[in-house]
Amino acid sequence: MDEYKRLDRRLVHHGAILDVYTDTMQIPNGKTAEWDFIGHKGAAAVVPVLDDGRILMVKQYRNALERYTLEIPAGGRDNTEEPFIDCAFRELEEETGYRCEKEEMKFLISVYTTVAFCNERIDVYVADHLIKSHQHLDDDEFLNVTACEVKDLLDMIYAGKMQDAKTVAAILAYHNKYCG
Repeated sequence: MDEYKRLDRRLVHHGAILDVYTDTMQIPNGKTAEWDFIGHKGAAAVVPVLDDGRILMVKQYRNALERYTLEIPAGGRDNTEEPFIDCAFRELEEETGYRCEKEEMKFLISVYTTVAFCNERIDVYVADHLIKSHQHLDDDEFLNVTACEVKDLLDMIYAGKMQDAKTVAAILAYHNKYCG
């Protein structure tokens, strides 16, 4: 296979969550093309499992979809040096008001959300033996925490009612690894 080569990367927009670039690429036929690229610091997500087997989910408004979604707790890393697992511990407690001991947080999967134009990577962990703590939401975060049966979450996925990629991948992987 012929090689692709990036000739230039130009920052178009620097944002709080992501940066948007225009890449000038040399493509295998020798011509050049301009491609959009979104740079992201990465994120972590958690499948928080209560002692009775239910999963803690967060319901929140998503501006891009103009509606509420039901998702596993997740959030972006503070910087590219922050370990994904540290981000997962922080987001679990911030969003759900629960925490767990370090040995109770286990890696499940990594997901690249949109490989055609974005490098966002989300590492997903499973947390059990949860300990009640305090929610620490960001100033612009308003969400409700609800506990759901795995079967109900699977039904939502297959009915097309749950479409968030990280959540779908995480619930399916969790079910396959721990319930199947």
